Amino acid sequence: MAGRRTPVRRRGNRRTARRGSTNWPAGALAALVAISAAGAVVRWLAAHWWLLAVALAAAGAAAAVAAHRRVRAARQRQLLAAQLRLALTGPGGIDQMAPDAFEYAVRDLLLRDGCRARKVGRANDQSVDVLAEDPTGRRWAVQCKHKQDPVGGRPVSVGVLYALAGTYRRSHGAHVAVVVTNGRFSRESLKWGAEHGILLVDRTSLARWAAGGRPLWEVLPRVPAPRDGHRR
Repeated sequence: MAGRRTPVRRRGNRRTARRGSTNWPAGALAALVAISAAGAVVRWLAAHWWLLAVALAAAGAAAAVAAHRRVRAARQRQLLAAQLRLALTGPGGIDQMAPDAFEYAVRDLLLRDGCRARKVGRANDQSVDVLAEDPTGRRWAVQCKHKQDPVGGRPVSVGVLYALAGTYRRSHGAHVAVVVTNGRFSRESLKWGAEHGILLVDRTSLARWAAGGRPLWEVLPRVPAPRDGHRR
């Protein structure tokens, strides 16, 4: 007859139970300490409320000073933009710029004209390098074409106009499409642009705009007038 097996005691469960029972008082003690510390902080703040008031006043003064500096810097940028004059040739002239710098120059000229403008040209820019909104609310989509050989090099082809015409309204919500170059446009570009309302700024127009201080819409003919819905 087989003997009875002695039951095996599982000590692990008892140890786990002991650890759980000892952890509960420790957690409760930590919670009581945290509550006590929080109460002490509240009582200290109530007794020294003026320190909190001073800290808030200092933070408000710092915020006011920072806002004033931002406004002053914006005004200085506006004054500098209003005085911007660029030449085509000579040291630092437009002809010597890199294509990316030319896009920034066009943006700065639009800022000078009182527009809100930003450079957006990059890979997959959908044929627009600068987006701007003039004081009447018209949105301008500008494609910039810088030529290293502006006089003897190849003119801007009509394909550039095709691409801009297909994106400036649908992708950018613009009302006016412009191509700016320090060079010249092909005959087909001039004809197609006139037929489809694409404004072309060639070397001659760019020279008047960059050096004269007049806004672009006063330099160019045939700029669409703002509709009532586009006015601010």
